[in-house]
Formats: sequence, C-alpha cells, structure tokens
Amino acid sequence: MTETQSEPTQDAAEATAPLNVPNEPEVKQENGDCKSSAGEEKEKAPQEFEPPEGGWGWVVMLASMWCNGSVFGIQNAFGILFVALLNKFGSDKDEDLQFRTAWVGSLSMGMIFFCSPIVSVFTDLFGCRITAVGGAAVACVGLLASSFVESLGPLYFTYGIVFACGCSFAYQPSLVILGHYFKRRLGLVNGIVTAGSSVFTITLPFLLSSLLKHAGLANTLRVLSILMFVLMLAGFTYKPLLPKPVSSGKSGSRCPSLNRVFNVNIWKSLGYRIWAFGIPAALYGYFVPYVHLMKHVEERFGQEANKEVLLMCIGITSGVGRLIFGRVADYVPGVKKVYLQVSSFLVIGLMSMMIPLCRVFGGLIAVCLLMGMFDGCFICIMAPIAFELVGSQNVSQAIGFLLGMMSIPMTVGPPIAGFLRDRLGSYDVAFYLAGIPPIIGGAVLCLIPWVEARRKRKEAKTEADTTEKMLEIKSGTQDDADGEVKAKEPESVI
Repeated sequence: MTETQSEPTQDAAEATAPLNVPNEPEVKQENGDCKSSAGEEKEKAPQEFEPPEGGWGWVVMLASMWCNGSVFGIQNAFGILFVALLNKFGSDKDEDLQFRTAWVGSLSMGMIFFCSPIVSVFTDLFGCRITAVGGAAVACVGLLASSFVESLGPLYFTYGIVFACGCSFAYQPSLVILGHYFKRRLGLVNGIVTAGSSVFTITLPFLLSSLLKHAGLANTLRVLSILMFVLMLAGFTYKPLLPKPVSSGKSGSRCPSLNRVFNVNIWKSLGYRIWAFGIPAALYGYFVPYVHLMKHVEERFGQEANKEVLLMCIGITSGVGRLIFGRVADYVPGVKKVYLQVSSFLVIGLMSMMIPLCRVFGGLIAVCLLMGMFDGCFICIMAPIAFELVGSQNVSQAIGFLLGMMSIPMTVGPPIAGFLRDRLGSYDVAFYLAGIPPIIGGAVLCLIPWVEARRKRKEAKTEADTTEKMLEIKSGTQDDADGEVKAKEPESVI
C-alpha cells in the first residue's frame, strides 16, 4: 500500500470513529511520520513463499546436475591424475613424493569447501546466477593455466587454489537455487542433481586414462577446461524466485546490513551447531580413498590391474544411492533425516577399514560398491537437512559455513595418508585410521533429533503460556469494562 493510498483511508477511519474509542496503535515509519496502523501492517505482511515444484525448475535441475558432475567428477577422478603427476614430476630419490603430490588434489578439494562461507555471502548479495557464472569462468582459467606448468609447485596455485576457488563459487549456488523451485520434491531433486557427479565419476576415469595415454597431461587438462566453460553457460539458467529478505539498514543506503553479510541467526540453533561440527569431525578420512586408492591397487595387485573399475563402481552405486536415499528423505519427517547421514558415516568408516583387508580384487570391488552407495546417501541429503534446521531464508550461509568447516579435514586427510605411506611403505595403516573419524562423527550427529525435539517442546510451551496470558489479560479487561458500564448505569437512570 502506497503512502498516498494509506492517508485517506486513515482520515476516513478517524472521521467515522467515536471520540471515546481509541484508534488502533500506530506504527511509525523510519522517517518518524505515522503512516499506517497495526492492522494495515498485518495486511501488508508477505505470504510464505511456495515454490512452483517444477516448470523452469527442471532446467535449473539439469544445470545444477552438470555443475555437480563437472566439479566433483574431476575431483573424484584425481586418483588418475595423481598417478600421472607422479610419473611426470616424480623422482625415485624423493622420499616425500606421495606426500607432496597428494597436496595438489587435497588442496583443491579443501579450497572448494574453505571458500564456501565467502561464496554464501556473495550468493546473498549478488544472487546465484552472477556468483555461479563468475566462479565457472575462474575455474576454466585455473585449469587452462595448470596445463602450461612444468613443475609441481605452480600446480598448488593454479589447480589447488584458482581452479578450486572457481569451483566453489560455481558449486554452492547450484544447491541454493533448488530451494527456489522445489520444496515437496527437494529430496528427490537433490538426489538427481548430486547423481551428476556419479555419472562423471563413472565416465571420467576411462576418459582421463585414454587422454593421458594419447594426448598427455597438458592436453588432458585443456579438455577438462571445456567442462568448466559449459558450466559457465549453465549458470545463466539460475533465475531466482525466492523473495529477498527485507534489509534492516537505513532507507536509501547502498551498503547491505551486517545481518546480510554475516547471518548470525543460523548459529542460534543448537541442532545446526552440532551438525556443523559433527560432519567435519567425520570427514578426516573421507577423501583418502579417492586420492590413494588407485596407487594402493597398483602396489597390491600390480600396474596392470583395472583400477579404473573401482572408481566406476563407486560412481555407479553413489548415483543409485543418491536417487534412492534422496527419495527416501522426502518421506522421513523433519530432522530425522540426520539418521540417514549417521548410517552412511558408519558404513563408510567400516568400508575404509576393509580396504587393506581385501586380498582379492573382487573383494575390493564389493567394498567400493557399498562405499559408493552410502557416499551417495551422505551427499544427497545435506541440503534438505539444512533447510529443516535453519529454514529457506538462511540456508545459503548455513550450507556455506558448513562446507567451510569441512575444508580442514578434507584437506589434511590425504597428505597425512601419503606421509604414512612414505614412512611405513604401505597404505594399510592410513586406511585403518581413515575409517575412525566417520564413526565418531556419526555418533555425534545422533544428538540432533533429540535436541530439535526438545527445542520444539520448549517453543510449544512458551507459545501456550503466552496465549494463556493474553486470554487472562483480555478477560480482565472485559471484566473491568463490564464493571464500568454497571457503575455508570444508575447515573443514566437518575
């Protein structure tokens, strides 16, 4: 309602109102003038946003699927590039070769998550489309620059930082934008989107092996940069629908409020705090198999072993798991979805410990199939859990800060495993230790449903007490009014 419309309405109301009846309490605008009543402000309150559950959202879903596939497909297939980097830059006299080379892929994966809090701020300020397109462009430049380096050191910057930072800015908006188009089907849609990385994880190992064999490492990286260029085009489909929150800053100010830059509301939720610390605790060994499994297979079963099949097995069952558990999550009420993540961490931890125990290649395939299935479960329900814990308006920074806290364990795990391999001569101890953090982290996450149930009981009790007090006040006011009328009746009769 505009200012010119509200004043005549108010004047008319005052003209027809009895003199002894007080008007509704007025609400002052920021300039100090009384413009509208409390009743009018209530009418102006925006209705809760309802996603369309489809339409252009299906195009956005496919673009987000390409984003997840190209970003994490390349990351998950780093084991193939890892072997190529060892062959190109390695030396038999280098005792820390595994350790130093693992830092390239580990730094890349860690930076994707480390930049996420900054990405969430950019997403809130500039929107999903601008953030995603800019990030994909930076990632493309990073891969192209990596193809021209001639030593391991510059790869830490071009691949581990520039490429990874671009991926981070492209990836997170692909999760946030889904909440603009889906709510009832959000679990299923997240399952389909995150299955994109599974499709790429299945196909990229064979593509990379063929490219490395026939075109070399430099041209392989240039081919991968084409995926980032397509991702840049996909980012243009991210048309936002969710209304922006009203800024609390002064009228006319171009600077965003502090709450938009740093959303402190998400940290008021104890359930979110447990989630944000429990998941990183579970991930210290998560990325170790993706980096070192290929080299472990070469050492255990020989260089002729079909190691690409293992990544294919993880990719296939991870995609199946994302579709299945994404749909299952739609039927699991509220924060009880966390129990799906708990089960996935327990299985992933046990499977990591099983890798050194597999003395036949078939056993290793079975382990990778199970690991992939529950890896898909963990990935696909992250966004739905975030929506349940903090709501749609706060989900961008909730996901961003969670991914940022995940950066440390995702980064340090593979280099530690490489260090243990260089010192002990095998990966056995590294894989045993990699299975412990997921089990501990999964146990911590079990507290979230209990904490959220207690919070809801407390809120319901507070609301009931408030309602009861309002009824008492209303009842007391009515009694006082009745008494005043009775006291005045004799005067009017006389």
